[in-house]
Amino acid sequence: MKDNPVFRLAAKILFAPIILFGLYVQFHGDFGPGGGFQAGVIIAAAFILHGLVFGLERGRRLVSARVNLWLMAIGVLIYGGVGVASLYQGGLYLDYTALTGTVGSGQHIGIILVEFGVGLTVASVMLALFHAFAGFVEDRN
Repeated sequence: MKDNPVFRLAAKILFAPIILFGLYVQFHGDFGPGGGFQAGVIIAAAFILHGLVFGLERGRRLVSARVNLWLMAIGVLIYGGVGVASLYQGGLYLDYTALTGTVGSGQHIGIILVEFGVGLTVASVMLALFHAFAGFVEDRN
């Protein structure tokens, strides 16, 4: 697919809108359908499309394995950190009300942070799986 100008142009045009739609799904998830898991898969799909069209090596240069590993860890730490912060404030694990003291603002801040952590982790894991399997097939040829 590297030599096909139609695929290359389509991938260049679609890359940013796919990520933008993923961010919309991410931050609209507390008001309607969507959330971290769906957004993570959508955002990972943009990077996977880039890797498929422009080659695995360019995809790995865009998000290296080291950066991807850090993003996975940061996503899990954000998710777990919200729960630990709730415990530290005297609430239960992932008791969002304990974050600010009021139900409305605590729920809003807590769910946004948790969904962001989930989205970051899912996107990173999906990208790592793609690179692992695509690299495995590429190395065998």
